[in-house]
Amino acid sequence: MTTHQLPGQRSPLGSGAVRQEHLREHNISLVLASVMHDERNPSRADIAAQTGLTRATVSSLVDRLIAGRLVTELSPGASPKAGRPAVPLVPSAGTVAALGVEVNVDYLAVRALDLAGNVIIDKLMPGDFRHSDYAVVLRELAGLTTKVLASLQRRGIPVVGACLALPGLVDLETGPLRHAPNLGWRDLDVVAYLRKRGRMSRLKLLVANEANVAALAEANALRGQHIDSFVYISGEVGIGAAMVLGGRVRSGAHGWGGEIGHVVIEPSGPRCTCGSTGCLERYAGKDALMAAAGLDSKASVEALLLAAQGGEPLAVSSVAAGGRALGLALANFVNLVDIETIVLGGIYASLAPVLTPYVEAELATRVMSAPWASPTVRVAMLGQHAAVTGGALTVIESLVADPEAWMSGALELTSS
Repeated sequence: MTTHQLPGQRSPLGSGAVRQEHLREHNISLVLASVMHDERNPSRADIAAQTGLTRATVSSLVDRLIAGRLVTELSPGASPKAGRPAVPLVPSAGTVAALGVEVNVDYLAVRALDLAGNVIIDKLMPGDFRHSDYAVVLRELAGLTTKVLASLQRRGIPVVGACLALPGLVDLETGPLRHAPNLGWRDLDVVAYLRKRGRMSRLKLLVANEANVAALAEANALRGQHIDSFVYISGEVGIGAAMVLGGRVRSGAHGWGGEIGHVVIEPSGPRCTCGSTGCLERYAGKDALMAAAGLDSKASVEALLLAAQGGEPLAVSSVAAGGRALGLALANFVNLVDIETIVLGGIYASLAPVLTPYVEAELATRVMSAPWASPTVRVAMLGQHAAVTGGALTVIESLVADPEAWMSGALELTSS
């Protein structure tokens, strides 16, 4: 499989210091990446040892990052060695913001994060966007995003950019959106449309598949648990997946990988919104689960959970059939790619107490290697709406990849 990073992703730490024409830009990215990704709050000396840069170079670059309000010094800590105590460095809080923006079938969302990972603003607008008019929905989204941008401007917090998460096939980095079956959208240049909407015209805007950015957010949350390879399953009305290897999302030749919701479970099954028949989401997507349980599609997934836990026959049958279908699809996936950990996100995180046993039973039966290494199924740490966090993190990674461009003003401040 061809591997790709998400929009703006780069791995400065993996490439080492360079001695070439873009020396300063590359090295300042190395230093900022060290601060962002090292939970031990490294000192200048730690960064020099990690990157291979001289202490004088690191000190100069850190001073530049502090002046640019991207890095903050903490009070000096005790040092086991003689000499001046080390000064820990951390990502700055509340000085710049990155936006995660999402269109999903049931809601629109905008979340602003700072470099320290703090949520500055969180906006969620419930709705029914099945087979919707893209122009109407994107106007609503632009209005919601504009309110967030205005609030950040009033607080004096500049915005690095935004990443829009969409539930469908998205060309890498800037689109277009090729197909979002449940929205009813096809071959749409979302970025070009949004750039016509007021403040959005001045916003650095990326586009990504929602499962991919949700997986990035989960990978970030799992970093402290030393889990850097897994398949992330995003359960909503549609079902997406993303494979994470070594902490990075692998999305295929065009960025279209992971459409597990359109894996065929039964060729003669019901017609899917994608045009095929018998797709997984017709058995295990939110609408399918709610309908089989006799519940309104607009009801919360918690209603299904309570009904299944209460022994309601239709709810129990719905969860069992959905869990078996999901387990079957995942077993095929594991047999193909040999992944050890499966992370259930979106609605599946909420339904895990009643859904997971059926998934695990299928994996135990159908994964060829299960007698020696049975896949582990775990609940996502971030639960629902992880994609807006992942979108913001994607923007932050783009800043880490080129902080000098931001600080020098090459990237336009949307709050100006």
